[in-house]
Amino acid sequence: MAEKRRKSDAEFREGAVRIVTETGKPVAQVAKDLGINETTLASWVSRARKAGGASPTGESEELERLRRENAQLKRGVKELGMEREVLKRCMVLWVK
Repeated sequence: MAEKRRKSDAEFREGAVRIVTETGKPVAQVAKDLGINETTLASWVSRARKAGGASPTGESEELERLRRENAQLKRGVKELGMEREVLKRCMVLWVK
């Protein structure tokens, strides 16, 4: 006996695709969690990637680059702060 097909609205499809793309969870796991067919979700994700133009791999590479840059900038700010404190102490000694 064939199963009755369930219609999913656009909001549900978009949400399911976002879960896969933003969390990085496997399609199979997300499909099981949502109670939908794995193949169906995989086709939604594929369609969204083609329509979006930007590949999630490229986005994750960009995110990783930005995280590295952010960490480097934070180290630089910390180093400059320490240098500033040393200079302030030297100035106090010099003025006395």
